[in-house]
Amino acid sequence: MTLGDAGPLIAIIDADEPDHASCLDALDQLSLPLNTTWPVFTEAMDLVARAGGIRVQRALWRLVSTDRLVVADLSPSAVERSAWLMDQYADRPMDLADASVVALAEGRGDRRIFTLGTDFQICRLRGRQRFETIPKL
Repeated sequence: MTLGDAGPLIAIIDADEPDHASCLDALDQLSLPLNTTWPVFTEAMDLVARAGGIRVQRALWRLVSTDRLVVADLSPSAVERSAWLMDQYADRPMDLADASVVALAEGRGDRRIFTLGTDFQICRLRGRQRFETIPKL
């Protein structure tokens, strides 16, 4: 399973994004559905609203309605872990969306993250194991 971050979700649906082509190429290497969290989905919705409005927001919703993207609920322990991670990485800082993806990854034992951000190269799963980021940054 691959977890999706906001950047690539936006890039695959918005041809005007600079990373559109590289994210589409990377998507071909991944098995669907992608998984993400509500904080990531909310962040992506906010960013696409500013860039392309409702048309692009509809395209993001279509990823969910066509089962290419699953938006996972966070367990109470994952919510608590997200808060802890934000504290732990406060010097970066780590936002709620990224913390929720790390917490979900830890809870599921997943290491693959579809992301354009470099923060996942610094963060470790439970402080030990590196994430595999796609596309390679």
